[in-house]
Amino acid sequence: MAQKRLIWKLYPPFLAVTVIALIAVTWYSSYAFRRFYLDSTRGELFTLAEAVSQHVSAILQDAQGSHRAGSQPNQVDALCKKIGQAGHGETRVTVISPTGKVLGDSDENPEIMEDHSDRPEIIAALDEGFGWSLRPSDTLGEKMMYVAVPLHEHGQTLAVVRTAIPATAIDQALQDIYVKIFWGGLAIAICAAGLSLLISRQITKPIVDMKQVAQRFAAGELDLRLPMPNSVELADLAQALNEMARQLQDRITTITRQRNELEAILSSMIEGVLAVDTQGHVVSVNRAAARSLGIDPMQVQGRSVEEVIRNVRLQQFIQDTMQSEQPTEGQMSLPANGGRFFRLHGASLAESSGKRSGAVIVLNDMTRMRRLENIRRDFVANVSHELKTPITSISGFVEALLEGAIDEPEQAHRFLQIIAKHSDRLNAIVEDLLSLSRLEEESQTRKLTFEKTNVKPVLTTAVELSSTKAEEKQMIIGLECHDVVQARIDPPLLEQAVVNLIDNAIKYSEPQRKIHIRVRQEAKRVHIAVQDNGCGIEQKHLSRIFERFYVVDKGRSRTLGGTGLGLAIVKHIAQVHGGTVTVESSPGVGSTFTIHLPAD
Repeated sequence: MAQKRLIWKLYPPFLAVTVIALIAVTWYSSYAFRRFYLDSTRGELFTLAEAVSQHVSAILQDAQGSHRAGSQPNQVDALCKKIGQAGHGETRVTVISPTGKVLGDSDENPEIMEDHSDRPEIIAALDEGFGWSLRPSDTLGEKMMYVAVPLHEHGQTLAVVRTAIPATAIDQALQDIYVKIFWGGLAIAICAAGLSLLISRQITKPIVDMKQVAQRFAAGELDLRLPMPNSVELADLAQALNEMARQLQDRITTITRQRNELEAILSSMIEGVLAVDTQGHVVSVNRAAARSLGIDPMQVQGRSVEEVIRNVRLQQFIQDTMQSEQPTEGQMSLPANGGRFFRLHGASLAESSGKRSGAVIVLNDMTRMRRLENIRRDFVANVSHELKTPITSISGFVEALLEGAIDEPEQAHRFLQIIAKHSDRLNAIVEDLLSLSRLEEESQTRKLTFEKTNVKPVLTTAVELSSTKAEEKQMIIGLECHDVVQARIDPPLLEQAVVNLIDNAIKYSEPQRKIHIRVRQEAKRVHIAVQDNGCGIEQKHLSRIFERFYVVDKGRSRTLGGTGLGLAIVKHIAQVHGGTVTVESSPGVGSTFTIHLPAD
């Protein structure tokens, strides 16, 4: 059904009621005026008939000894014509005998007029004492109003006096009245229409204002308030709308605050959170989950899980969670970024009525824990292997000594030298492990003191500590560093890192080679590079040489006395300074290890 404005539902009925009332009043007024005018005209004709009756009665009484009206017809006819001329021909006067013969008439010759005993007004006058009718005249041929009055004398009817007036005069008078009534009614109708429109607008204006404010409520402007209209009903409605807006504003504020708090909590969580509805469509996803799954949280809202996440295991886990009454757990791996491993926790969501509304999935990124576990396992295996070799050697040579080799001085001395060498190796491994442990211990890291100082003295000391080993292989260590280069460092730790790099360069370089130490300062970084001309490292090993116990050539490393922990220590020393360590190497050319430290 087509909708209309309220004013066009109020105004037409008001106007229709007004018009109907005017029509009814006009009709009734016209009818009443007609009745009044006819009654007035009839009364005037009756008065005239009574006056004429007196004159006719006098003429008839003057008749010579006779009471018959017809004895003096000429006088009666003359009287009728005299009265008719006095009325300017508008009023007709007729005198009729009881037998119906016309005795006199103001307009016609009574001799030629027909019998009037059958006229309704004559019959009524003779029977009831008064008669009238509104009908066409048989004599004149026009519509007339007739009033007839009987003339009695001594209980005997002498004649009937009839007066008449043309109906056209009556109709003309009524027509004038009808015109005045019409124009008056039309004026009243126009005024009523304007007044109805004004009243309709006054009624609808507060409602229209309420509608506009309600639309602004819907647009979010809940701080607006409606003014109070004059009518009680509209004032109650306005007050109800204002109260509704206030409650909505309070609830929206509460919901917004709770949503912001929830978003802040979800955004700050390191665990990924994914919520879906019963249809499997994504309802919410926090940043951690979006980052882990490689999706855009703004573009996945309302989309199906199958469309957004291409992982069958996660899709099946979500289905199992929505079908389960209890919390669920599972695992999932993703191949991205070298492989990532997640532990999944799921729980179904339910509304206050108990009806299920979806499920929430929590993704714990266990990649680092798994890698650390693998590193720990490899570390234990490497430590066991590295410790087992010297211990086995020591145990074997001690057993040989106990079995009699101690009685052979030369043999015993050689065995004791080997035992001492492996003991030194064990001690070096333990010392390096303790150094790594101290560097990785958080409480110990907080105790480290960093101060902005010159770098050159630390490097000079490191060169002096390594000079003995360099001299054994007839190697020269060159240092290029400006005196003004400064960095925020812990001198003993940096010294240890540089010594380890120099020791590596000495071990894996041929005799009589030169080792270069170059320092380069930038705006925010200090770069310490240790370059050798040794055997170099193949590209496939470069990504792992800073791992614990990782060595490129295990046989050569064991021969040279390496523990496999020196570069790992260098890496951790750089990290506690807030820096990094990198390597560039080519087989047969040499290697360059660079420590990058922050200047401030």
